[in-house]
Amino acid sequence: MLISNFAAGPQYSPFLLIFPGKLHSKANATHPPPLWPQFSFMEAPSTSSIEPKTPRIQPPLNLHTPHNPSPRTIYSDRFIPSRSSSNFALFNITNNPSSNSSDDSTSAYNSLLKAALFGPEFGGTFSPLTPEKSYLYGKIGGSSSNNGVMQSTPTNCNIFKYKTETRKSLHSLTPFGFDYQLPGVSHSPVNTRRKVPRSPYKVLDAPALQDDFYLNLVDWSSHNVLAVGLSHCVYLWHASSSKVVKLCDLGIDDTVCSVGWAQRGTHLAVGTGNGKLQIWDASRCKKVRTMEGHRLRVGALAWSSSMLSSGSRDKSILQRDIRAQEDFVTKLCGHKSEVCGLKWSYDNRELASGGNDNRLFVWNQHSTQPVLKYCEHTAAVKAIAWSPHLHGLLASGGGTADRCIRFWNTTTNSHLSCMDTGSQVCNLAWSKNVNELVSTHGYSQNQIIVWRYPTMSKLATLTGHTYRVLYLAISPDGQTIVTGAGDETLRFWNVFPSAKSQYTQCTYKVIVDR
Repeated sequence: MLISNFAAGPQYSPFLLIFPGKLHSKANATHPPPLWPQFSFMEAPSTSSIEPKTPRIQPPLNLHTPHNPSPRTIYSDRFIPSRSSSNFALFNITNNPSSNSSDDSTSAYNSLLKAALFGPEFGGTFSPLTPEKSYLYGKIGGSSSNNGVMQSTPTNCNIFKYKTETRKSLHSLTPFGFDYQLPGVSHSPVNTRRKVPRSPYKVLDAPALQDDFYLNLVDWSSHNVLAVGLSHCVYLWHASSSKVVKLCDLGIDDTVCSVGWAQRGTHLAVGTGNGKLQIWDASRCKKVRTMEGHRLRVGALAWSSSMLSSGSRDKSILQRDIRAQEDFVTKLCGHKSEVCGLKWSYDNRELASGGNDNRLFVWNQHSTQPVLKYCEHTAAVKAIAWSPHLHGLLASGGGTADRCIRFWNTTTNSHLSCMDTGSQVCNLAWSKNVNELVSTHGYSQNQIIVWRYPTMSKLATLTGHTYRVLYLAISPDGQTIVTGAGDETLRFWNVFPSAKSQYTQCTYKVIVDR
């Protein structure tokens, strides 16, 4: 018989859970089981007093069994969406580990099983309590103490009841579906590798885009307008409409050597081959003023909140205030060759400059001499980028003879790390959305690399340009980059995630200690 088989072994619980349905013998074929989809508990008889009796299913308490139920198929399976409100103390389920247990793996398995079935609060070494908090003891019917351990004894409450599903955390991807640390289980995050498209989503022709390492001819404004210097002209490409506007023409006797957008507004600075600096209002396509001071071409520009810095082949850097009548406020001298890289920090307190003398200098707002000097590069330093995530973190890249990306802490004046990229470093730019940066390269591979900082692991290597990738700019949303090269093309790449996603998705490994 069913009951005798269950009760025969000493390893089974003294209480048996019997689910009705079609569980009846031929002797009771004319008397089908009750119509209530319930269950009951029957005490298992001892092995010495087992008699061959037909198993009977008791009706639930306080319910009356119909006298002549109509014969029909009974389906008593039920869907139980949540057990968090169940009172398992009624089942007499104890959670005390066996004192004779010496198998650690079995103990860990039992803890996991109880936690998975009854919730994380039942995976420990305490007696099961109701899923209601302890403050419900007095409301549901009191509580009793058993060896100092509280157990609830509610009356007139449902064994199972529905509960509104709550939103799980992004990290609760365990097979048990809750965020608690289980006994014998460790959760270690495993970052999934983000996929970066290997091909540009747009390619534009840029005829007469110069193949000159020391120039900076591409910049992307906060109003989503791309400025490109082509020979002696400057063109504006509106990303939202793909409309192209010719902003200015310097004439055949001059060339565009650099372009740079103000941090806010529509003003564009244009450095020329004659050593002059022009300020244009792009919204009206009108030149605001022309500023002098350099003797040779102006190949590097950098805006701060109130200042415009220009670097020239004459080895000097001029600090300009476009609101003032003077052409420049301060002249910075220190480089021994052409200044080809300029970048203000995000707090507008420090200016980093790189030159063809293989030097990287850091200036403050009021200094006329560099406050920090770094001489570790062995080639021209054009690629400069400040981190938007960590104050004082500066990245710089060297030319063909150097090929390295170096990281500096300007707060402590220390060299942090160095990465040999294998090719000329032309540009560097940090993502403002995630702690990653992108570098563009020249000889000999002409590639674009997306790095994860601080591990400096490569997320993607992008190829397509057939000449040195000399120009780089980032869209205002921080997701797209545009690259330009001597092959006279501009290529647009989606390399960084959006600011909302933050790339926080990760999976979890569940490891059972055995």
